[in-house]
Amino acid sequence: MIVRALTLAGGLAGAAGLSQFPEFSQQYTQRLGGAVDELTRVVDQFDEDARTAGLSRQAALEQLSQGGALGELRSQSMRQTISRHRRLNADLAALRAAGPFTRASRVTHLTDPDIARAAWQDFRPAAPLTFEGAVFGGAGFLAGSMALSALLGVLRWPFRRRALRRPARA
Repeated sequence: MIVRALTLAGGLAGAAGLSQFPEFSQQYTQRLGGAVDELTRVVDQFDEDARTAGLSRQAALEQLSQGGALGELRSQSMRQTISRHRRLNADLAALRAAGPFTRASRVTHLTDPDIARAAWQDFRPAAPLTFEGAVFGGAGFLAGSMALSALLGVLRWPFRRRALRRPARA
């Protein structure tokens, strides 16, 4: 009996936890989209500056790296930004192309630590696992129970009157 109760509790806890994956992956994807938009702005601005100077992206990075210690550091950080933009853009495309069930098979696209941390900090469960959700869920449970009970009572009412009129058999 105790094993069954614990198994049920474990199953319910697992269901409640895993049921949050679609909502978390959706919130992660939204944050990822914002990060990609901002990185696109930065990379596009760098590319525009390079074009204005008559340089390709690669040539601009090389020229920047030869501009002393600060230029070298800025060149390295811009290369990292461009690389991150490429990686996150690919992750975003993969996640947007996937539905909530398919996202589970693409969990490797949910691995940017900064975005995951920010999404987790703002994450609110989609099922009634918050206090507000529990209150609304409880109220809905009571209202539904009372409505169904009332409906069944009305449907049974004509049969109950007949049962009361029949004489008892000996």
